[in-house]
Amino acid sequence: MASSSTDVKKIVGDLDKESFMSLLSKLIGESKYLQTNPPDLIPQEDRAVKHVLDSLLPLSTTTGGGPLVINHVTYFPSRGNVIVEYPGTVPGKILSFVGCLMDVVTANPKDWEFDPFSLSIEGDKLRGCGTTDCLGHVALVTELMRRLTETKPKLKSTVVAVFIANEENSSISGVGVDALVKDGLLSKLKDGPLFWIDTADKQPCIGTGGMIPWKLHVTGKLFHSGLPHKAINPLELAMEALKEIQLRFYRDFPPHPKEETYGFATPSTMKPTQWTYPGGGINQIPAECTISGDVSVKDVMEKLQEYVDDINENIGKVESRGPVSKYVLPDENLRGSLTLSFDEAKSGVACDLNSRGFHVLCKATEEVVGHVKPYSITGSLPLIRELQDEGFDVQTAGYGLMATYHAKNEYCLFTDMSQGYQVFISVISQLED
Repeated sequence: MASSSTDVKKIVGDLDKESFMSLLSKLIGESKYLQTNPPDLIPQEDRAVKHVLDSLLPLSTTTGGGPLVINHVTYFPSRGNVIVEYPGTVPGKILSFVGCLMDVVTANPKDWEFDPFSLSIEGDKLRGCGTTDCLGHVALVTELMRRLTETKPKLKSTVVAVFIANEENSSISGVGVDALVKDGLLSKLKDGPLFWIDTADKQPCIGTGGMIPWKLHVTGKLFHSGLPHKAINPLELAMEALKEIQLRFYRDFPPHPKEETYGFATPSTMKPTQWTYPGGGINQIPAECTISGDVSVKDVMEKLQEYVDDINENIGKVESRGPVSKYVLPDENLRGSLTLSFDEAKSGVACDLNSRGFHVLCKATEEVVGHVKPYSITGSLPLIRELQDEGFDVQTAGYGLMATYHAKNEYCLFTDMSQGYQVFISVISQLED
């Protein structure tokens, strides 16, 4: 006889603090070797995998010590993924916790107030690189699978955990979840809700933004700054052109009517983030410069190119700065010009708000945290969009802190992680009914 939802909660119990902290300490101790910044830093996720396997292999079919089915899948040396299954009794009934990534962003110890590569504890704070993103979740989901196996609730649903490599940097492919999907190793997860555990603040994250990196290269004419009437100043042209492009963008791409429904903090944006030029003396007007940035609408590239083409055609009408600033030199048959280019686009995602997975996650959150307020972010999580496009019912949540996500002095709270564990148990319990 399968366990009832109430039985599951009683049987599995609360997060084992001592075991969780011990595992998290080992994982954070590996974080120096899990940093990703190719080609200089290539993470060695198998250093984290070792600690996950040390915890779970004794309870697996591999050793004969328990029912867990474990598959350590590696496509590149030292860069493994782990798929762990706690078998249920009803064929095809399944739920999964995925996205517990084992690489981390870079951390410079000189910039931190504490050692980023070892776990330190300050009251409820668990401090170190990866505590929020995402080694805290690796430890949390490992503890979930360990506890399920030790307490042995008889579940209808198979519960699957997937710990992945290569999430933080997309310049290298075929290493992590993309390769697992391509090889069909996650196909059966399409039969139930997939909970991507890699966000923050204990609430369902129901939407993310897309992102397209762009570059606006501006060509002028180099000349002595004491004779600006003989130059075409690319810096001034870049500022005026970008202002016009942004004005047109916000006119043509107003806030979407569903932004309020999904709880986005901002509408789609188009903004500069970097400025480069070839260098030169302070008394030289340079010949060129480049402004780079990002835009959070996938279908905007053609429109932005239209703006640039129109500005180039009417370059003499662009607003200038001062009595001798100009972008056309008729006597020399010279005109300033703009060239727009794009790098690879990353798609956003909107989770299915009619999914049972979404509803059980909301109910579990309200039950455990005390309130539920789904939100969306305009940061990008391209892997979950790819999963959604492949037919997975992706819902997302996380129990670190957005305030320390990809930040110096990263930390999470034990009480938040403990509540996350209870949310997982509630989700499993609800899906039994």
